[in-house]
Amino acid sequence: MTNPALHWDVFCRVIDNFGDIGVCWRLARDLAGRGQTVRLWLDDRSALDWMAPEVVPGAPGVEVRDWPETLGDEQPGDVVIEAFGCELPEPFLQRMARRPHAPVWINLEYLSAQAYVERSHRLRSPQFSGPAAGLDKWFFYPGFTTRTGGLLRAPGLMAEQAAFDREAWLAGLGLRRAADERVVTLFCYDNPGLPALLAELAERPCLLLVTAGAAARQVQALLGPELRQGRLRAHLLPLLSQPEFDHLLWASDLNLVRGEDSFVRAQWAGKPFIWQIYPQHDEAHAAKLGAFLSLYLAATPDAIAARTRALWRAWNGLQGAPAQGLGAWSLLEQGQEAATQWRQQLLIQADLSSQLLSFVANPG
Repeated sequence: MTNPALHWDVFCRVIDNFGDIGVCWRLARDLAGRGQTVRLWLDDRSALDWMAPEVVPGAPGVEVRDWPETLGDEQPGDVVIEAFGCELPEPFLQRMARRPHAPVWINLEYLSAQAYVERSHRLRSPQFSGPAAGLDKWFFYPGFTTRTGGLLRAPGLMAEQAAFDREAWLAGLGLRRAADERVVTLFCYDNPGLPALLAELAERPCLLLVTAGAAARQVQALLGPELRQGRLRAHLLPLLSQPEFDHLLWASDLNLVRGEDSFVRAQWAGKPFIWQIYPQHDEAHAAKLGAFLSLYLAATPDAIAARTRALWRAWNGLQGAPAQGLGAWSLLEQGQEAATQWRQQLLIQADLSSQLLSFVANPG
């Protein structure tokens, strides 16, 4: 199906951990790759210096604009995406309302596996007052089921992974994996459970690839300058572009990820993984974590599902570590089938960009 070429405005505020800009940059690139023209409005574009260094300040079909500095008198495009409820500038809303043909206005929500997502996906919110009076705003929810907006997945992603050469990629980092060595990626927030995880991984030959930032800081403090413990050796990575981050996940046997963007990429990698969800003070993240695990482990044997759930909850500080230990090695060895089945289930669904294009063609 060929979609008409439309002009999209995507607005994004960078909050703290770059997940928002990561999702919005992937979306903008994916839409542009499908023949759309995208203006990506950012209040802080600095993360693109390492996230997308080869294409900054833009990419074919994508124009990066500073918000609000360069808003000026720019007219709205055919579609306006308000990512994660970032609140559009009032002058821009006024121009949207004055447009002869109203743009399709979409609030792209955060990812969740909770039941309300299916109920709320594609709901209309008429604007009766204020600068946007007369417009409709539509709520669009990414998700994991056919009654949601799906996940970001560029065409050709699975073929790219199938052609990936792990050993060659590791050699590019100056690393060579021993024959019996398993590879683990660590991308995390501050985590009190890290000492227990490192001690467990150190029991067997393990190459730990540590992402820049919070993960590297904690590992250096725990392992010292030698970056070794038992049979574990750690390697500190630089900040990685989005394609290189995918390569990192593909190169590993077990991926520990955090937030939203890397969480989705870990699922497409099809490897066993552990997710550190962004913690919330009211512990709302516990319900979000549980909702995803219920979906993810639905077809997994009970014993493996129970161990996986306990490991994920312990890693997220929602319960103490099981008496027999976290079980990272057990997940690495027994979790591949669940990861593969889950990815196959997700591949059946239409991806997020495809669903957005279909929705824009016929809202409602």
